[in-house]
Amino acid sequence: MCASSVLFAREAFETLGETLVVPDRKISREHLLDADVLVIRSKTKVDKELLADTKVGFVGTATAGFDHMDTRWMDRAHIAWCAAPGCNANSVAEYVTAAACRIAHTRGLDLEKLAVGVVGVGQVGSRVVKKAEVLGMRVLQNDPPLEIATRNPVFVSLDRVLEEADVLTFHVPLTREGRFPTWHMCDCHFFEHVRPGCMFINAARGEIVDTDSLLYALDRHAVGDAVLDTWENEPFISPELLDKVRIATPHIAGYSFEGRLNGTVAVYNEVCHFFEVEPAWKPDEGEFPLPTSISCDARGRAYETVLCEIISAAYDIVKDDTDLRQAVAMMPDARGTHFDALRRSYSARREFAAVKVDLRHAGEHLLAKVRGLGFQVRASG
Repeated sequence: MCASSVLFAREAFETLGETLVVPDRKISREHLLDADVLVIRSKTKVDKELLADTKVGFVGTATAGFDHMDTRWMDRAHIAWCAAPGCNANSVAEYVTAAACRIAHTRGLDLEKLAVGVVGVGQVGSRVVKKAEVLGMRVLQNDPPLEIATRNPVFVSLDRVLEEADVLTFHVPLTREGRFPTWHMCDCHFFEHVRPGCMFINAARGEIVDTDSLLYALDRHAVGDAVLDTWENEPFISPELLDKVRIATPHIAGYSFEGRLNGTVAVYNEVCHFFEVEPAWKPDEGEFPLPTSISCDARGRAYETVLCEIISAAYDIVKDDTDLRQAVAMMPDARGTHFDALRRSYSARREFAAVKVDLRHAGEHLLAKVRGLGFQVRASG
């Protein structure tokens, strides 16, 4: 059994047996009574209610996170499971790059003069750090569990991040227990201590932010611009918050073609390992969407303008924002349906490494940034 949002689900898993593909939120216990394996993404909640008294012996989520699965219950029930850590990390990092560059360019800000606070420096956050360094930003890293584990002096306190960061971006898991819970970590107390007018980006989990607190922070201009890809109570997002954020997208930051493909490949290989069979499927590059080719002349233009133009041509984040707002505006009471539909029909977005850039009359400063972000660059002129 596979969720319909799993890329190449039928092509991959039919090499192992009969495969039924069902829309993510419609997967029910009745579908699983005779299923041996369940492969999903984040829209399907997996728990005792879904799996009890079924034949399912293995559950794989083709996503990096797995807070939508009750893994404790599955462990007790002796149901094997896996996730795909890091599968879409670069996709999310590119989303953050596109958002930060777009807002900075719109506001006339020089990224090289801004400090970015990266909260959570795991698979995604570490890639955000590298891209921010390529952009010339001063980076403040905060990750208490990782700091304790590594004793790396690069990490700083959250208080310092909030005090100094012009841009705040979050890449933490959603946890409610333990020493460092992240549920509603961004509450009124949090926003009282941010640098006034900062840019706030959440592409981690919606529930790390208290919606009312963020609304209040935006009203009071404690937060200047907010970028939200993840929301509380998805897919039933807050229309009030949607009206106030600068960029709003329907949980697609990690939805690059490569990110989704990596998730499918990781789970497929784990299922093969579980059944002790050799993998028989490999992605057919002939079925990959064609990457974008960009031609750009930098003569007489500010490097920030050219860089923003290239990034926007590779990934038009404004279109994702417009699509969500238009869909919700048409039928506000059906915003949950529209939110899911946009994710389900999301067009294939290739990552920067697949994009060829013909860049003319560019200085070494700009060339270094474009190449550092991963683009294939042909310089001329």
